[in-house]
Amino acid sequence: MDWPILVFGRAALALLIERFAGYPAALFARISHPVVWLGKLIDWLDKQLNLQGVSSSEGRLRGALAVALLLAASFIPTYYLSRMLMHWSFGGLAEALLATSLIAQKSLRDHVLAVYEALGSSVAEARVKVSLIVGRDPAQLDEAGVAKAALESLAENASDGIVAPVLWYALLGLPGIAMYKAINTADSMIGHKNEKYQWFGWAAAKLDDIVNLPASRLTGYLFAAAEPSRFKEIVKVMQRDAPRHQSPNAGWPEAAMAAALGLRFGGPRSYGGEMVDLPYMGDGSDTVTRNDIRRGLRLLSRAMWLLFFVMLFGAFCVAAVDISP
Repeated sequence: MDWPILVFGRAALALLIERFAGYPAALFARISHPVVWLGKLIDWLDKQLNLQGVSSSEGRLRGALAVALLLAASFIPTYYLSRMLMHWSFGGLAEALLATSLIAQKSLRDHVLAVYEALGSSVAEARVKVSLIVGRDPAQLDEAGVAKAALESLAENASDGIVAPVLWYALLGLPGIAMYKAINTADSMIGHKNEKYQWFGWAAAKLDDIVNLPASRLTGYLFAAAEPSRFKEIVKVMQRDAPRHQSPNAGWPEAAMAAALGLRFGGPRSYGGEMVDLPYMGDGSDTVTRNDIRRGLRLLSRAMWLLFFVMLFGAFCVAAVDISP
C-alpha cells in the first residue's frame, strides 16, 4: 500500500507550498478559514455544554464530550474527502493544497516580521503588532521586551503552528492534521485555568499537551540542528531548561531557540494584569534587540528546511520498507 509513502511526500509538498503561498487573502474573504470554522463550532459547543455550578467530574465529562464531538466533526469529512481524492489523477496535489490551510508557517513569519519592521520606527506600533501573537500585556514593554516576546512566540508557534500540523499530517493524513488543529484550537479557546473553564476545558488542555509532545521536542532539535557547529551545546541547554517551563511542551522550542541565538528567554511578565515569574531559558543576554528578531527568523527558515527534508526522508524510508520483499 503506497498511501503512507504519499502522505509523507504530501506533507513535504504542503510545507513547501505554504512557505511561499500561505493562505490567500481572497480565499479568506470568500470562505473564511478552517480554523475560524473550528472556532465557531467550539464556541457553539461551549454555549451548549459548559454549564456553571456543576461538579468537577460533570464539568470534565461535558468538556470531554465537547472534544469528542469536535474530533468527530473534524475526522469524518476529512476522512471521506481524502478517500475521494485518492482516486483523482491529481488528488495528491489537491490534498496537499488543502493541508496548507492548517499550516501557519508564512503567517507566523509575516506576523513576527511585522514586529521587526515596526520596531524600526515606533515601539508603540511594535507593541500593537506583538499583541497579535502573544498573550501577555504589551503596554509596558520596551524595545527589548517586545523583541523577546516576538521571539518567544516565534519559538512556541513554530511547534504548534508548523511542525505539529506537518507531523500529524505525515502520520495520519488529512484527518490527522484536521484533528490536531481542532485540539489545538480548542485548547486556545477553552483550555484555561479560570473559573469558567477549569473543568470544562480540562480535556482539551490535556489532549493538547499530549498531541504537541512529539512536535515540541522535534522543533527543539530542528533549531539545534540549524546551528550544526553548536548542536550539542544547544541540546544540553534545551534538555536542562525545558523541563522548568510551566508548559510540558513550550519550553523545548523556546530553550533551543534561546540557546541557538545566545539569548535568555523567560522571566517576569504580566498576563491580564497579573505578574507571572517564569523560569529562564538559556544562558545568554536578556537584552534582546530588533536584529535578534531577524536572526530568529533566519533560524526558523533553516529549521523548516530541515523539516522539509525530514519529511522527504520519511517518504523514502517508508518506500524502502514498502517495496522490500
